Amino acid sequence: MALEIPNETREALAALIAQLKHTCPSARWVRPEAMHITLKFIGHTDPGTLPAIRHTLAKLKSPEPIEMHFGGLGFFPGERRPRVFWCGVQASANTAQLATEMDRTLAKLGVETEARAFAPHLTLARFKEDSAHSRGKSAKGIEGIVRLAYEMEKKHFGATRTSEFHLFESKIKPTGAEYTRLETFHFAEAVN
Repeated sequence: MALEIPNETREALAALIAQLKHTCPSARWVRPEAMHITLKFIGHTDPGTLPAIRHTLAKLKSPEPIEMHFGGLGFFPGERRPRVFWCGVQASANTAQLATEMDRTLAKLGVETEARAFAPHLTLARFKEDSAHSRGKSAKGIEGIVRLAYEMEKKHFGATRTSEFHLFESKIKPTGAEYTRLETFHFAEAVN
């Protein structure tokens, strides 16, 4: 399940990725059209459980729409050994509440619970585990991205307000993950 991002944010991040690709070509850069904020990753699911999952998701509600502001750049687990390069998301408190409730209710259907706390972000690139400590272009490219992240610490990439989340199916292909929206769920009153 995921939240969509506004086109202005997608376009701004696409421009950033285009600027950075040559800096670190060894990174696996995310295609901008595939960007979203994951609320819950289900993994491989037996098609027979899909109706129960959909029924459970349709019951999830929040008193208010979710508000999100996109800005700042960072790394998981950190800049010294980066595995993921991300754009930050400042989200209203009900975002984490919705993700937690989703995790809790889907666990009743046998879906594995999340091991980590919910941390909203947009993945921009992934690095191979040894990239940050290898000598050569890859490490230098990552160093350049780390410098840029500090320079763009206060850069704003847009904002949005939404009252719906989406169930996506993902298929891994040589060009990266491909996402198909299966259904949209409204969790709050419509946004004006």
